[in-house]
Amino acid sequence: MNSGIKWLNRAALLASFLGILAFVADFGFYQSKFYQEVFDGFYFIVLGFGVISTFARYVSKRIIPKRKVFIFDLLSIGFTFWIFYLYLFVGVPFETDLILENPIWVQLAVILTFIREASEVRINYKRAILNPAQLFVISFFLIIVIGALLLMTPRATHEGLSFVDALFTSTSAVCVTGLIVVDTGSYFTDFGQVIILLLIQIGGLGILTFASYFSYFFKGGSTYENQLALGDLTNSKKLGEVFGTLKAILLITFGIEAVSAVLIYTSLDADLFESHARKVFFSVFHAISAFCNAGFSTLPNSLYESGFRFNYLFQLIIILTFVMGGLGFPIVDNIISFLKYKLRSLLSFGRYKVNHRPWVLNINSRITLVSTLSITLVAFIAFYSLEYNNTLAEHRGFGKVITGLFGATTPRTAGFNSIDTSAMLFPTTMIVFLLMWIGASPASTGGGIKTSTFAIATLNIISLARGKSKIEVFRREVADISVRRAFATISLSLVVIGFAILLISVFDQDKSLIQIGFESFSAFSTVGLSLGITANLSEASKLVLTVVMFVGRVSMLSLMIAVFRKVRYKNYRYPVEEIVIN
Repeated sequence: MNSGIKWLNRAALLASFLGILAFVADFGFYQSKFYQEVFDGFYFIVLGFGVISTFARYVSKRIIPKRKVFIFDLLSIGFTFWIFYLYLFVGVPFETDLILENPIWVQLAVILTFIREASEVRINYKRAILNPAQLFVISFFLIIVIGALLLMTPRATHEGLSFVDALFTSTSAVCVTGLIVVDTGSYFTDFGQVIILLLIQIGGLGILTFASYFSYFFKGGSTYENQLALGDLTNSKKLGEVFGTLKAILLITFGIEAVSAVLIYTSLDADLFESHARKVFFSVFHAISAFCNAGFSTLPNSLYESGFRFNYLFQLIIILTFVMGGLGFPIVDNIISFLKYKLRSLLSFGRYKVNHRPWVLNINSRITLVSTLSITLVAFIAFYSLEYNNTLAEHRGFGKVITGLFGATTPRTAGFNSIDTSAMLFPTTMIVFLLMWIGASPASTGGGIKTSTFAIATLNIISLARGKSKIEVFRREVADISVRRAFATISLSLVVIGFAILLISVFDQDKSLIQIGFESFSAFSTVGLSLGITANLSEASKLVLTVVMFVGRVSMLSLMIAVFRKVRYKNYRYPVEEIVIN
């Protein structure tokens, strides 16, 4: 009996997976009437397998699973039965009735079937086969390749896309960079833009975050080895916090994106869009792109486009969204905890009054917030002063301040532009170089060497100048391993960027050094700003930038950890000697 149920579950899983492939082929390729009917019929076969398999599992187990899983199964099966009822007993399928004319409902039922069947598969991660760094790198690589293939389907673009351009665009989306070789809004169809949006969301959070949390949602637990790997990927200090961290990441992400989309929608003029649906999609696209620090826009000239250039409320919302995304999930979560503590202390009174001062904001949050605010303030003053009579000249009053703030914050991996980037003064361009290199904060959707790395390097210089042998900040001592990682990150970033500049200067000798350098820094730090040469680069240079974007997103240090075998701890130390530095 059990072996029969097992084979039935496997058949249902295979059928649902083929249903997903059929769904992709249905959307990605133009179908004749005959093949469309074949696809539609296959969808119902998949749904039938899914219903039978689910009922068989419940009968064989004779136990009720977790309430949330039972509710999901009940709703998805109910939705499937509703689809069967409509297509068997109401009207003529795909011809009459608004619902029956649109096969998307059947395809949605197929997706729910796949989720239901895939959740029954227990995946046990083996560290002996892949270490967490290798798992992280491979997951990004696979998503990029799949994304490139999807973007090459006929219905994803209006004119077709070469493999190099598709790979570049997919890498730029998954690595949340924003560099483009074709205009996103006009070159890609609605299907292509949805693919890019999904790649941005998956790249910003990581496919492992989605897969792990859904696995936990349905299974309610995980193996010790799985939790160790997820702990490394989510920077959780305790194994018990792993899935709580995953839940917090998803809630923070979708919560901020939803609020941002609503605010963007209310800030826009309806006359700029063909329909209400276009305005909604525009708002959702830019909310996700901003929070993930992707920099992709459906506008030809990003936010510099006519009709949006002087919409300062819209620009302010975008700034707040990508700044929160660039702070990092642990920092945002820690800030929320701090605000809860402050609110509780303000509302408490009498014997319930909070008198002690706990260490709510940890040292990571303090260093990140101080370094972010300091860099932003200095960058804003410099940008505003230098560009006052240049790119900011067309703005007035408060608008000049908002545009200046946008120009100072977007180079730190956001990638949107509300000015003509190629018209910036040379000193401003050099400041943007530095801001791009520093990037966002750790465990965020942004790239760069990270604000904490820059802060530790600065603090180390100050400590050495003062004759101190250790770094102390906020009554805490920074661990030696953090200092070593910081300087390794800095060194490796310069090596990668240097090689990129060298190779592109060989492949595209007609481009100036500042243009090549700008593209290389932008690609490595996953920023997306450009001086306008990306689309005109040779295929070899595009491939170089593709590799640099990938390395910048997963980090060169993670790549090296993935490649090199970890040395076992040795219980000895050699005599210490000082090396002459200067």
